[in-house]
Amino acid sequence: LSVCFRTVEPLEYYRRFLKENCRPDGRELGEFRATTHFFSSGSITTADGSALVKLGNTTVICGVKAELAAPAVDSANKGYIVPNIELPSLCSMRFRSGPPGEEAQAASQFIADVIENSQIIAKEDLCIANGKLAWVLYCDIICLDYDGNILDASAFALLAALKNVQLPSVTINEETGLSEVNLKQKNPLIIRKHPVATSFAIFDDTLLIVDPTAEEEDLATGTVTIVTDDEGKLCSVHKPGGSPLTGAKLQDCITRAITRHKEVKKLIDKVIKSIKPK
Repeated sequence: LSVCFRTVEPLEYYRRFLKENCRPDGRELGEFRATTHFFSSGSITTADGSALVKLGNTTVICGVKAELAAPAVDSANKGYIVPNIELPSLCSMRFRSGPPGEEAQAASQFIADVIENSQIIAKEDLCIANGKLAWVLYCDIICLDYDGNILDASAFALLAALKNVQLPSVTINEETGLSEVNLKQKNPLIIRKHPVATSFAIFDDTLLIVDPTAEEEDLATGTVTIVTDDEGKLCSVHKPGGSPLTGAKLQDCITRAITRHKEVKKLIDKVIKSIKPK
């Protein structure tokens, strides 16, 4: 009977749980799903850094590929960071094969904004020789299993993968003008900020629940994602339409996002410590 009711009247089914301050999966309204991730430089052999992140059932993998290129004329002392999110048909029945859909494009733009606004990496750090040579970091994030909240998982995977990157030493031979790559000498990227995304679904225009599943996203009247950095500063607010939020509700989201940031940072630090070479 419960399964039948959930299928025929999914919103009313959810409302009965929300009245009791819980959700069908057993979580409280403000409770996140278990987050697990690991750095795995060997899992994508062609990548210079990679990470796999699981947020409940939502699973994404991020691979970072570094290439050399000439800096842009108007940014002679800067490199490039190019993010891309793929939501292939294998990860959920809601997506189709072919060119990137609207959701994938919006997610890619969100990650690009996070990179720009948070200054996770200073693009000046990617410059090798002013006006001549710089690194381009292609950050490909692929969803393997979609169960909601792709933005939090993608931001997490990006940060984890970037912290896993080791770039070879590169110099320019003054006599030949050619670049020389020393694969034996590698250095990690300088990660200047640790942006963390925290997403909320809005139910019936007023009720906030964190870390929504795919089903909860479908039933919600809106969503909002808050990105904060190490100092508790706001990097960005992503609100793609839907129910409006009062100032008090938005402040509540920001406060919860700052708390979430501390938890995620602890998790990342713990993983980094465990994989340091002996």
